[in-house]
Amino acid sequence: MNTPPRTSTLAVVSLIFGILGWLPVPVIGSVVAIVTGHLARAEIRRDPAVEGDGMAIAGLVLGYAAILVGVFLVALMLLFFGGLVWLGNLTG
Repeated sequence: MNTPPRTSTLAVVSLIFGILGWLPVPVIGSVVAIVTGHLARAEIRRDPAVEGDGMAIAGLVLGYAAILVGVFLVALMLLFFGGLVWLGNLTG
């Protein structure tokens, strides 16, 4: 008897936290999305009766993208405020 494929709970969690990582809980949501996304992909590869690889990948992409955007924004702020300090030292 064939059992119907089931969706990985970890893949669903990864997708949900990947979405949450963009606004309500940026750092925690992104880290949870990345960790659970990798765990879900490993679970899906091990057990052919488990589906949800697309959701796991989407959670991973959202999580990594949110982290990259955050790092970029912090670097931009450091450059901006560092430039202001540098300009202040030139004129003062």
